[in-house]
Amino acid sequence: MPQAISITERVGLTALHSLARQGSAISAEAQSLRKAASDVVDYVERSQALFGSKAAAISQIWALANECDRPDWDGEHSFPIEHATVFRAAAFIRALPDWVPLPEFAPESDGSISLDWIQSRNHLFSLSVGASNRLPYAWLDGTDKGHAVANFDGDAVPRKILEGIIGIMNRGNASIGSL
Repeated sequence: MPQAISITERVGLTALHSLARQGSAISAEAQSLRKAASDVVDYVERSQALFGSKAAAISQIWALANECDRPDWDGEHSFPIEHATVFRAAAFIRALPDWVPLPEFAPESDGSISLDWIQSRNHLFSLSVGASNRLPYAWLDGTDKGHAVANFDGDAVPRKILEGIIGIMNRGNASIGSL
């Protein structure tokens, strides 16, 4: 007799999410598989029990985008946050290792979303997510500061960004881990 298995255990949510994205296959079977994978990913990501705090973070991103979905949303000639930016920010949250604390979110006037890890006033890491795969980021670590740009493939957080987040968040009493 066949037994039910958890597809997220067998395949992994990241791999399943990759299956759910648009690909080059056009057969009816491929479209059916893509739809089924998308449905499972949507179900898992909506569940706090299954997806944890990442579900709440992705909801915050969508709420922020809904608040800033029109030109001049802040009265300062800002650009709206577009769906492509929300999808990229949500993909970044999905790609974060579970042991990395989730950031705070803020809209940017250029239509990007700022992801901020703030340990203290003098220890912070800020990342800007837009519609492209380029992720500009900056950090302040006491008197040390800097900025750079990394490319995000939609599946894995660039190592330099993870190192920057870990470096900032490991300040203080608790260590969040290392690479």
